[in-house]
Amino acid sequence: MVYAINEINGNPNLLPNVTLGYSLYDSCDVIPRGIEGVMWLVSGQDEVVPNYRCNTKAPLAAVIGDGASSVSIPMAILLGIYRYPQISYFATAPALSNKHEFPSFFRTIPTDMVQGIGLAQLVNYFGWSWVGILTDDDDYGQGIATVFMKEAQASGICVEFLERVPILYSEERTRHIVEVIKASTVNAIAVFSWEAYLYPVIKEIDRQNITGKIWIGSESWSSSPVLSKNQIFKMLTGSIGFAIHRGDIPGFKEYLLSIHPFKSANDIYVKLFWEEAFNCKWTTSIGGPEAENGQKLCNGKEELAKLDNIFLDVTNLRMTYNTYNAIYAVAHALHDLNSCIPGKGPFKEQTCANIADFEPWQILHYMKNVHFKTQAGEEIYFDENGDPPALYDIVNWQPTPSGDIQYVKVGSFDSSAPTGKKLILNEDTIIWPGGRKEAPRSVCSESCLPGWRKATRRGQPLCCFDCIACSEGEISNQTDSTECLPCPDDQWPNDQRDTCIPKIVEFLSFDEPLGIVLSIMSMLISLVPKSILGLFLWYRHTPIVKANNRQLSYVLLGALTLCPLCSFIFIGKPSSASCILRQTTFGIIFALSVSCVLAKTVMVIIAFKASKPGSNLRKWVGSRLPNAVACLGTLIQAGICAVWLGYAPPFPQNNMNSQVGKIILECNEGSSLAFWCMMGYMGVLAIISFMMAFLARKLPDSFNEAKFITFSMLVFVSVWLSFIPAYLSTRGKYMVAVEIFAILSSSAGLLACIFFPKCYIILLKPDRNTRDFLMGKGDPANKKN
Repeated sequence: MVYAINEINGNPNLLPNVTLGYSLYDSCDVIPRGIEGVMWLVSGQDEVVPNYRCNTKAPLAAVIGDGASSVSIPMAILLGIYRYPQISYFATAPALSNKHEFPSFFRTIPTDMVQGIGLAQLVNYFGWSWVGILTDDDDYGQGIATVFMKEAQASGICVEFLERVPILYSEERTRHIVEVIKASTVNAIAVFSWEAYLYPVIKEIDRQNITGKIWIGSESWSSSPVLSKNQIFKMLTGSIGFAIHRGDIPGFKEYLLSIHPFKSANDIYVKLFWEEAFNCKWTTSIGGPEAENGQKLCNGKEELAKLDNIFLDVTNLRMTYNTYNAIYAVAHALHDLNSCIPGKGPFKEQTCANIADFEPWQILHYMKNVHFKTQAGEEIYFDENGDPPALYDIVNWQPTPSGDIQYVKVGSFDSSAPTGKKLILNEDTIIWPGGRKEAPRSVCSESCLPGWRKATRRGQPLCCFDCIACSEGEISNQTDSTECLPCPDDQWPNDQRDTCIPKIVEFLSFDEPLGIVLSIMSMLISLVPKSILGLFLWYRHTPIVKANNRQLSYVLLGALTLCPLCSFIFIGKPSSASCILRQTTFGIIFALSVSCVLAKTVMVIIAFKASKPGSNLRKWVGSRLPNAVACLGTLIQAGICAVWLGYAPPFPQNNMNSQVGKIILECNEGSSLAFWCMMGYMGVLAIISFMMAFLARKLPDSFNEAKFITFSMLVFVSVWLSFIPAYLSTRGKYMVAVEIFAILSSSAGLLACIFFPKCYIILLKPDRNTRDFLMGKGDPANKKN
């Protein structure tokens, strides 16, 4: 302060022809002494006279101080009554920003409100979502803690514990705090405490060898020589926190080295400092007797330049720099007051104040509007609350070769900077506990990777959660997602479930192996009845072909040729036409086949019964009845299909739900009832044929076709009974493949059981292809013998 005043008095451009003076009063950080000092300065004499100003000299311009918020608050209340400007260099209580209560208070240090917000942003920057808090049990600690927790909560940071550091030392309370820290799972602990109150706690932590914690400091202790110079606190290495912005004061080191008791004979502080610095004692006369206890005498020849203490360290000026700026703020306010042009002044009738005799409220007006730049180019001004621009240094405690700790600036926090640029850090210069270069983690639960979501644990903070994989059809593409998002209908999650990919489009195509195999089988099976039909036409005049209505056999062979070919309608991408044709075509052709088999069965029975004397069935012998049976059976099926197509025709659809990750192109049957009616009708025809053939199986003909019809219907019914559960239990192209396989199997069964025996006789046993053999009148082989 004295250096700044001397520098101002020697500056011809600032307050020319005006000399500043000062008075010093030590409050000792005690509230009553602080109030007493204010009254002494305001009254202008040692004996305090309230509401009277007894000073006949130059008026009091401002009061610099106090350092502690607890002392500054009552001082500000008193000075606010008289409107004397008060500028504190270290009082950070947010309450002092209230201009209704403290109208004349200013400060050159930011408020704790900003510091609490900045520290929360620092914690959030490193991703420390799980922290503990130590705070003084006073307005300072509680104020920062409240702001910090509010900002932290908004950023998703959780607090495991908040412990209050006692202002009056308590061994029990200190041990409790240390036990809480020891049992906690947090790695990052924010501390809002004065070094004097924090010292016992840190000492106990060190004694119990609790290491690996990241200590986040407020400006009250983050540059504390008390904690950093004691080697037992090496555990604090790697700490990071806010510190008062460090500034340079040109020429200050030389000024300090020039201080000497002989130059300031009336300055009692210099003599006291000299005795402390050099561990000596002044006497009333130089060369007198030695001091008590063998202490050497001070002789004035001691050299300050050889001292190694904090007094001469001008590389870490923080509160000192704030004090320097406070003095200059008052000087610039006085300069503006002195530069007022009469007739253009800010007061009543545009008058100006007299620099030699002004009122407190007049200099207060200029203090509110002061705005200047320091020699380093930094802007100094006060906002509407009397607060300066909030600028903090971010310091990291790093070890020195001597074993002490140095404060290395690794970044800054500027509340006046644009959003996103307020917090600036150089992470490469930070040294963390244990000498690591990578920032430690402090989380209750590790982050959930994309593809997972957070599930909060019951009864625990939001930061404590379990990671649960996204359900089928859902993804999360961000870390720590709180919910999984469903994919669109035509997309599906990838294996990691962190992005949606197009679903596989599936249908039974001609290009895939299964479609190729079924197509070849259909072609081959359809060639067999064609070949048999050709064989029958060639041998159409032989008894075995003419037996049991050869025209009906031709129709049946034609139907069995078309049955396998129906499979081609099932293969390929479904369309409106294919969906309408596939089931109806298959149903009608198969109904024709089974109706022909039924007609043949009826013919066998009628032919046998009509051969008996006096039978009334003779009139039904011939082709009219079986033809009518075949036509009627087919027409009924055609009627069912017509009603089906008229009421609820099949249509193509994209089935996105039946199989995971697939879009199944399929035919919707339109009406399940109609589909199963069609299938049921075929079953009824087959069962009737089976029962009638079964009853006629023991007729005495040598070539009784009823036996083969019985077996063919048994195969047919077995195939389609097996088809039902297989069809209902499959999805997609395999459902289509099951139906095609049933079509091919039943077609081949009918063909093999009914026509292969006849082909065998025609080609390999032509001697049996006689009317006598078919009528059971003899075996040609026996006649030869």
